[in-house]
Amino acid sequence: MKIETLWVNNRYRNFNYLIVCEETGEALAIDPLDHKQCLAVAKRAGYNIRQILNTHEHWDHIGGNDAIVAATGAQVLAHHNADIQGQSEGLRAGDSLRVGKTVELEVMDTPGHTMAHVCVTAHGDRSALFCGDTLFNAGAGNCHNGGHPDALFTTFEQQLHRLDEHMSIYPGHDYLANNLQFTLDREPDNEEARVLLELALDMDPTAPLVTTIALERKVNTFFRLEERTIIDKLCEEDATMSPHADPRSVFLKLRELRNHW
Repeated sequence: MKIETLWVNNRYRNFNYLIVCEETGEALAIDPLDHKQCLAVAKRAGYNIRQILNTHEHWDHIGGNDAIVAATGAQVLAHHNADIQGQSEGLRAGDSLRVGKTVELEVMDTPGHTMAHVCVTAHGDRSALFCGDTLFNAGAGNCHNGGHPDALFTTFEQQLHRLDEHMSIYPGHDYLANNLQFTLDREPDNEEARVLLELALDMDPTAPLVTTIALERKVNTFFRLEERTIIDKLCEEDATMSPHADPRSVFLKLRELRNHW
């Protein structure tokens, strides 16, 4: 499996991806907002884009669909409850997506950022999670436009926490530096987050840092809900927080704080 990470130089700092079967050249485009770049990369490398996967229905993830379909005839795949023009297949948890002869992706139903959001995982020699706006490097998606933080917590607790620690993370946006600054605001003694922030501030987004689930557990506040430093700081700031707060309460409070960060 070959992964082409395409940086979209826009205000939203989108990433688009091409997932390629190296044996056949067949490709799947994930959230291809920058259709011109996706098509140019595919043409230059000899890839044949046969499928589009939209992780969810927000315009900055589906905005390139029509142009790519017109150029390639690709099928559009998304959550079975997504409202996306031209969608040809509705995906459910556990479905498998084949790309050429060598790539198989497993669908996860991951509500929270929206209620019709999917992530996909690749297993085998290159374990990877393509997570749209559910999980970001060192952060979590917001729930402003059609989502719900309770559902996002459940997705983290019941699905993301259980992923293999070696799995690489490919999110829909680059918010790494800002997310790490939030981590350090919540957990000032997190030295791994501090070291990673120095790297992130110098990062070229066309060649981004790729984290893993193992690293996320060390630097992502939304994976660290039982850390004493985080809970104690929440209690200092909010008299309604209990020092014995459960993970859901901590997650929801952190998500509320991150909304205004």
